[in-house]
Amino acid sequence: MFPEIVLRRAQHERLGYRFQKNLALTLRLSKGVSVVYPPSPPTGGGGYFRENHSGGSNRARRGWQGMPRLRTRTWTLARAWCKVRRVRRGISRSFAASIAVKRQFLRENLDALVQAVDTIAEAFRAGNKLLLFGNGGSAADAQHIAAEFVNRFKMERPPLPAIALTTDSSALTSIGNDYGYAEVFAKQVRALGRRGDVAVAISTSGNAVNVLRAVAACRRIGVRTIALTGGTGGKLASAGDLVLRVGGTTETARIQETHILVGHVICEQVDEKLFGSAR
Repeated sequence: MFPEIVLRRAQHERLGYRFQKNLALTLRLSKGVSVVYPPSPPTGGGGYFRENHSGGSNRARRGWQGMPRLRTRTWTLARAWCKVRRVRRGISRSFAASIAVKRQFLRENLDALVQAVDTIAEAFRAGNKLLLFGNGGSAADAQHIAAEFVNRFKMERPPLPAIALTTDSSALTSIGNDYGYAEVFAKQVRALGRRGDVAVAISTSGNAVNVLRAVAACRRIGVRTIALTGGTGGKLASAGDLVLRVGGTTETARIQETHILVGHVICEQVDEKLFGSAR
């Protein structure tokens, strides 16, 4: 059980302490033990300890002689519990922020998300494929979503053609070495893309140069693009045929959390649209 920590004003005359900021710390432990402890141990001795037993006895001791272990352990417990509380508050704030961003995204992008599902489903139905690309965490999202289509998401169904342009290390490094990193996706689009295919371009800022060049390459060969971005949308917001923008934040982590949820929703709804009636 975690201790309960209470800060209260110390009665100096009674305890004989010189406290910083006139505060004492009361640490209530299990089994009826309470400890009053200053923010920093007094230099002249004279601690104060009160132990309450269920039998009614009440003993007050002054001085550290009888409680060296308790003195150290009590203060360690107090500091540890304060850290735990800070971590708990931080976790709660992160979850609340992520939920708020997702709710705002849904309010602002529901119609566009329906269009994205229809666009990808129609491409698969027509025998075309899905290309996905991005950098860093967005590259991981591209691979994740492609794998859900190639293998399966939730239901048993035939594999669907989806290719992440982030996985072929030989292609990436050779293109990067010969033509620069800005071309690593565009050249793959020109090699693999065909008219009627769909590309999902992922960039949290919307300004990744290699993503923008790949979108331009898609447009030239007739590949429809779905831009998955965040914040203001950057240049990608005006380059994609369909834009899904996480506009509630500019924080990369919150944008990426929403992006992978969007990917899962698209996978699920495309499966339902293509194979739902077969179940």
